[in-house]
Amino acid sequence: MTWLEKLAIVVSMVLFMECFAWAAHRYVMHGWGWGWHKSHHEEHEGWFEKNDLYAVVFAIVPIVLFIVGLWWEPLWWAALGITVYGGIYAFVHDMLVHQRGGFRWVPKRGYFKLLLQAHRLHHAVQGKHGTVSHGFLFARKPAVLKAQLRANADPQRRVAYPVETSDAMPAAADQ
Repeated sequence: MTWLEKLAIVVSMVLFMECFAWAAHRYVMHGWGWGWHKSHHEEHEGWFEKNDLYAVVFAIVPIVLFIVGLWWEPLWWAALGITVYGGIYAFVHDMLVHQRGGFRWVPKRGYFKLLLQAHRLHHAVQGKHGTVSHGFLFARKPAVLKAQLRANADPQRRVAYPVETSDAMPAAADQ
């Protein structure tokens, strides 16, 4: 394989992982997997939260790909792309947004400020329904997200969700 092919695989996997992360966050973590993710939306004590189990489960795939990639090289580079995304995610989400590990930088402008604002708006809603901004590396402008939050809160536009204790989510919930 050429270095260009290897780089293309890594970059493609990083982009794929952002799409996968959006879908997993929107439909699994805020759907049937809310039991683990709920800990991320509530105050908690200690370093770890139940939501961190997602990182453990999601790490299984690149570990297997690294091993299989010893025999078929493209899979090794795909695993590296997933791992690069995981590192970016850890920095942006855990360190920058939630300031885990003692990281205390708050961006005043630019791309990182946009990511921070988008994720804070994601946490502006209590519960799993009506949230916005489920991605991690691509964020819409705060004004757009605020308008979406207002629309989600408008009783005339709100979808009738099941009782909060239910893990079922209606198909029409994705507006």
